[in-house]
Amino acid sequence: MDMNQARFNMIEQQIRPWEVLDPQVLALLSTVRREDFVPLAHKALAFVDMEIPLGAAPNQVMLAPRVQARLLQDLAVLNTDKVLDVGTGSGFMAALLAHQAASVLSLEIDPALASQAQAKLQQAGVSNVTVRCADGSQGAAADGPFDAIVLNGSVAEVPATLLQQLTVGGRLVAIVGQEPMMRATLITRTGQNSWTTTEPWDCNAPRLSGFAEPSSFHF
Repeated sequence: MDMNQARFNMIEQQIRPWEVLDPQVLALLSTVRREDFVPLAHKALAFVDMEIPLGAAPNQVMLAPRVQARLLQDLAVLNTDKVLDVGTGSGFMAALLAHQAASVLSLEIDPALASQAQAKLQQAGVSNVTVRCADGSQGAAADGPFDAIVLNGSVAEVPATLLQQLTVGGRLVAIVGQEPMMRATLITRTGQNSWTTTEPWDCNAPRLSGFAEPSSFHF
């Protein structure tokens, strides 16, 4: 398998058509080796338009390349930003963020995935990411505030505790809602107690572990 050709095809056939046109994001996807973050058993699927299993649980996946790319583009990370990455998974999103940000704190609730991601990031020479085994739904208030927060999976709603950990001007991007219709959601903190929200595109994704579900009980 020609990995470079497969990477080129992924960018041109999956990512560009999904309105990911930011030159910096496209350049990162060309240079950060996605295949190095995929489990060995699924390496042949590294550039396929699908979610790749990472563990035993069905929600432990690496999001499809086009979804990761568009979340990254929407977050618009600056080289001065302190970033919180929730749901480390494979570590690939953390690696992409590391090339854009000043520092990245990545939280993973599953100890095995956290350990594997840390090892892969070290092997890739990424030095400005800290991987921590923790419940990402609570964020990391003691390490904040953060200029950007990304949730690598879907949630029923964004916890207020995460929004409080944004700087003024900070952005959070997540996939929010219930199947069959979830929305990519970009929330920007505009003041001490004010936020603006946009929902630029539709996308379903597996749930992030640790985040509360609203009660389905109704009178």
